[in-house]
Parts: sequence; C-alpha cells; structure tokens
Amino acid sequence: MNLKEYIANIPGFPKEPVIFRDVTPILENAEVFQYVTDKFSEFAKEIEADVIVGPEARGFIFGTPVSLACKIGFVPVRKPGKLPRKTVEVEYSLEYGTDKLCIHEDSIQPGQKVLIIDDLLATGGSANAAKQLVEKLGGIVVGAAFVVELDDLQGKKVLGDIKVCSLTHYEGE
Repeated sequence: MNLKEYIANIPGFPKEPVIFRDVTPILENAEVFQYVTDKFSEFAKEIEADVIVGPEARGFIFGTPVSLACKIGFVPVRKPGKLPRKTVEVEYSLEYGTDKLCIHEDSIQPGQKVLIIDDLLATGGSANAAKQLVEKLGGIVVGAAFVVELDDLQGKKVLGDIKVCSLTHYEGE
C-alpha cells in the first residue's frame, strides 16, 4: 500500500519552509488505518514488545490499537501537568527552545521491553525523550515505529541502535 496517497502535504504549516505531513487522512480510511495497525502489530510481535508507549497525541491514536491487537498494555507520554499520578519527566530540545515530556513513574516495570509508536520521526527529539523516560524507569526500548520518517533530518541516529520501523519515507521534500 502506498501510504503517501493518504498523507496530506501542507506547505508553510506551521511556518515556511516546513511541509507538514498530515496523517489524519489515514485515520479517515478504515482499510488504511487497519493496514498501519497490522504493520505495527507485526513489528511489535517481531521485537517481542511487552508494552507500547505513545507520546501525545498521535502516538495515542496509532499505539492503542496496536496494544489491543497484541494484547499488551499501552502507556501514555504527555506534556507536564496532564498525568494525574506522580511522574518523571525529561526535557528535550526543539528547533527553537525546549519542551518536556512526562510518564507515570509506575507505568513501566524494570526489564519490560518497550515499543515506542508515534506518527512521525523528524529530528528524533520527542521519540528520544520517550526513550529516556522508559530507561529512567528501568524499561528497555526494543523498537520505535512511525508512520512517516523524514530521512533528511536523521532522527533515527538520535535513537541509537534500537530497531526502527517506518512505513513511509520522505527525503528533502
């Protein structure tokens, strides 16, 4: 399946010269959404993940059906102040400044094998922050899965030697 047919390209959003890769058309088509879920589920089984971690908000959308298909748990990663129990947090760099992500401190058990799922891998900042959160709790990130990877931004390098599954790629576009 050519997922690029279901990704809307929005030039200049949120600013020039960015081309925003909008994955919401995938969600609007049950067959395509099921395809993505199936591919991510195959990857989760291949790497023997015990739990799925998904950064807000699109990591929730793509991660939860995979957790259900694989019969494993799902753990949300959120911005500060959004999770009700005690959390740990990581600050990470953005193109212009920094941001933080948080996870419940009791959501990952030491030694658990974790798959991070999100919609897009660009510079790797948020995915690496999620990886650091898992590692702070003693989990082992065994893979990361993305609908889209922007190859020219080399986010995969930031994630180190974990296995990465990207369903479609853009290079310098």
